[in-house]
Amino acid sequence: MFTQQIIGLIIIAFFVIRLFWQKKHKEINANEFSFWLVFWIIAALAIVFLRQIDYFVQSLGFSASGIDILLYVAVVMLFYFIFRLRIRLAKMENDITKIVREVAMRDKEK
Repeated sequence: MFTQQIIGLIIIAFFVIRLFWQKKHKEINANEFSFWLVFWIIAALAIVFLRQIDYFVQSLGFSASGIDILLYVAVVMLFYFIFRLRIRLAKMENDITKIVREVAMRDKEK
């Protein structure tokens, strides 16, 4: 393995250990724990099998290396998650507005 891969795996190991610590201290729920554990396992597998990913990407006809493709996929996923977060935030803002209106109308009636 290359030095960068070892460093990457050490960083992932740190995050996985921290993830288990957060689960133990109930800072995250089971769904969050599962999501992040799967995420970090996939990231570790991508690092370990980077050469195979390079060959696969080349067999598909792309001129970029596997790490470039993984970076592009990561950026797309981040934009998707930001989009989903923005939708959730807008829904929460609408819900808060409705609650505040109801409370204000109730207080006005009193």
